[in-house]
Amino acid sequence: QVQLVESGGGLVQAGGSLRLSCTASGFMFSLTPMGWYRQAPGKERELVSRIGFDGNTKHADFVRGRFTISRDNAKKAVYLQMNNLKPDDTAVYYCWAFSRSVEYWGQGTQVTVSS
Repeated sequence: QVQLVESGGGLVQAGGSLRLSCTASGFMFSLTPMGWYRQAPGKERELVSRIGFDGNTKHADFVRGRFTISRDNAKKAVYLQMNNLKPDDTAVYYCWAFSRSVEYWGQGTQVTVSS
């Protein structure tokens, strides 16, 4: 059974930082593309960052060097370091995995950035 469990969300002031973590189980983590998406109230879910099994990364334009995605295959974990957060970054952040042609999602973690 695939499980993705996020942690690390919270309330932070504009300009602050947060580090999201996602631990995974139930699939071959080291061979699986992983990523982070987010969904703000009234908006569609959107890509934040992805990281391939080979370490290659892809970021949304709004990241603009503020966020860093990384993975630790030994710990079966993916991380999102978010710096210089802005109120527009307020959203529920979801961990994503793509295994055997199926997308999997975590339950989400709330990130709220106050101005």
